[in-house]
Amino acid sequence: MVLLRIVYTHWIAFFGIEIFYNFAYMKTKRKSGGGKILLLAVTGIVMLGIAMYFIARKPERLPVYNPADIHPDLVDESLRDVDSGHRVLPFRVVDQNGDTITGKDYEGKIYVANFFFTRCKTICPPMMYHMGIIQDAVRDDPEVMLLSFSVTPVIDSVPVLKAYAEQRHIDSWKWHITTGDKKHIYRLARRSYFAVLDHGDGDLQDFIHTEKFILVDKNRQIRGFYDGTDPGTPDQVLHDIALLKEED
Repeated sequence: MVLLRIVYTHWIAFFGIEIFYNFAYMKTKRKSGGGKILLLAVTGIVMLGIAMYFIARKPERLPVYNPADIHPDLVDESLRDVDSGHRVLPFRVVDQNGDTITGKDYEGKIYVANFFFTRCKTICPPMMYHMGIIQDAVRDDPEVMLLSFSVTPVIDSVPVLKAYAEQRHIDSWKWHITTGDKKHIYRLARRSYFAVLDHGDGDLQDFIHTEKFILVDKNRQIRGFYDGTDPGTPDQVLHDIALLKEED
């Protein structure tokens, strides 16, 4: 995609040059002497400016987020000085079908992750609704998936998740909503996705509640954070997914 963009912009540049050249040539046929030279010089400068603009213009690119780029309160203390090379940690959870889901299921995929719980009546309904919009938009795209972690995994058993998924028309091959070990999930939230301000490590009394969507690229790098309750988020996420696909 990047190569095609370069070829396209070069073609536009030289097509513009051709138009200006022909225009200048027609004008100079009616002039003579210094006027003809001046017109050709001005046209040449304009042509050069057009060429430089299209050739030098860089395609839009999403940032790569490392712990040092993120507000310290969102990052585990052991990672706050890390300014390069961050990758989402390996994970092992169970989805709404009772299947074990690991990072390998998301290898080579762009995906959107979030944290939720089925009994949530505040931020989770709009979050999951907006994830559903994204699911519908990427349903036929094999490069894109979704992933949700329950923050109350003891309560959100597989049968509970199954009923929740069916009620919301969640496609299990596209969007895994998962449960698992609480400490593992909370470690992912604090050390992998940087999604919550809470400092708990998953003990019995710990509870995280976050509206964040996290966009992860095919290299397990974080490329975007979004407010999952914002109605404009699905469009923004889909726009950014398209940008990631152009990087290939």
